[in-house]
Amino acid sequence: MNETYVECMVKRKTNQGLKLLKMTLIMLAVFCVLLGFTSIIFLLVAVALGVGVYFTSLHTEIEYEYLYVDRQLTVDKILNQNRRKRVAVYDLDRMEILAPFSSHRLDSYKNREAKTFDFSSGLESKPDPRFTMYMSGNNKIILEPTPEMVKAISTVAPRKVFKE
Repeated sequence: MNETYVECMVKRKTNQGLKLLKMTLIMLAVFCVLLGFTSIIFLLVAVALGVGVYFTSLHTEIEYEYLYVDRQLTVDKILNQNRRKRVAVYDLDRMEILAPFSSHRLDSYKNREAKTFDFSSGLESKPDPRFTMYMSGNNKIILEPTPEMVKAISTVAPRKVFKE
């Protein structure tokens, strides 16, 4: 059996709002710790703020890892470079089309009601490295695969993959 293995990492654009919230929570926690010497209530608030800082910091740095192995695309979300979570597994036999984000090949899919999953960096650049994949079952997936991954997917579904 001919198994193809391609791996790709994409760093998500840092959410500046969450970064600002994290810094604000840290400053409030330090302030409550200093006031905690006068009342225990401030120490409890500081602990609650510390928990808020922990959960906010998990979602400020996000990376996506695409793993293509033998007709299956797996997407993992890596939170803060230390926690991995499997987000989705796609069987490429159910893929309808894979084309660049702004390709004219996607025009017939524009009016379709589809649930959108964005696993890209969120950055728009020239040329746009993002690809859109439609799966049967009304799912629209936005990815940023490497050329090697696109080539590997096109070997199993050459009529469904477009590179221009």
